Amino acid sequence: MNAEVFYRLAPNRVWRTYLGGGTLDAISGAAAPEDTHFPEDWILSTTRAVNAGRETIEEGVSSVLSDSGRIPLTELLDRFPEQILGAEHLKKYGKQTGFLLKYLDSSIRLHLQCHPTIPFARKYLNSNSGKSEGYYILGIRPGCEGYIYLGFQNPPTPEEFRRMIAEQDIPALLGCFEKIPVRPGDAFYVPGGFPHAIGEGVFMIEMMEPTDFAVRIEFERGGYLLPESARFMNRGIEFAVSMFDFQRRSVETIRKELFLVPEALPIDGAGERVSLFDRRYTNCFRAEKITVRGEAGVRQKGFRVLIVTQGSGSLLAGGKTCELKQYDRILIPAATEEIRFRTEEKLEMVAALPPEV
Repeated sequence: MNAEVFYRLAPNRVWRTYLGGGTLDAISGAAAPEDTHFPEDWILSTTRAVNAGRETIEEGVSSVLSDSGRIPLTELLDRFPEQILGAEHLKKYGKQTGFLLKYLDSSIRLHLQCHPTIPFARKYLNSNSGKSEGYYILGIRPGCEGYIYLGFQNPPTPEEFRRMIAEQDIPALLGCFEKIPVRPGDAFYVPGGFPHAIGEGVFMIEMMEPTDFAVRIEFERGGYLLPESARFMNRGIEFAVSMFDFQRRSVETIRKELFLVPEALPIDGAGERVSLFDRRYTNCFRAEKITVRGEAGVRQKGFRVLIVTQGSGSLLAGGKTCELKQYDRILIPAATEEIRFRTEEKLEMVAALPPEV
């Protein structure tokens, strides 16, 4: 068996504490789409999901669909580590992707939560990865407002914050934030240490450091009560509070500093290519947006995952062709250095890439 020039990534729904997934059901062709506790699809993951009460269930690691059938991504990386990841990435990160990539489809607002920075994770969690995140908004459900909470606009003192959490004073907790509107096409960065929550009805691509670390300061959402072990990562309230950045940041500051400004990149042919997530914002992952009108090509060092966000067309690489439609996701190994696209109208894609090496 030889490595292939590209791979389709298989559906990989993962249980979470909040409700959603109806949009993901519809994309997969379900006859009766519904919102359940499977609101996420972990597109590219070598990370196991952490869910209290489901410790015996293996979930989170993704799979590819190859000519030989369905193969767990970890097994593929064992077989072809250098061809898939590239020699430099393999040397630095081993047989790991270096980032985690998801679809997230919320039907309710998520828990108010926070993720660790890298220094915090090294000090307290024995990990070289925290959990900074990047979001690219794909859609907002009809009738939903489309917003996020991000950073404290009205920061409490740590003492006030401890009280709010301990007493589950939700109005007071929500009063620490102002809603930040989001629309399809928005991309923004969520650093570790920043309190945040995604609003109801948001469908998005989510990139992050390859962990499932989170503290949740709101214990009940959608009729589900978090067990104690799932609130503060099996630790106490002091640990949880110490993870938060209490600096005041206005909505205007968040939009200026964390909403991404695209930067032009080269492309061969009829199209546009821009950088979204890059070292201007984070060294933990990268993303680009590619728009093709007719025919265009891209050369890339390292592996990447293409997600079709709009339109349809064809991907050509290594003498093989792959037909593309909206929401397809394709793993392009590092060994496949050049890819070309053809479309009759317009094809839009997000390319997710690992950290630079």
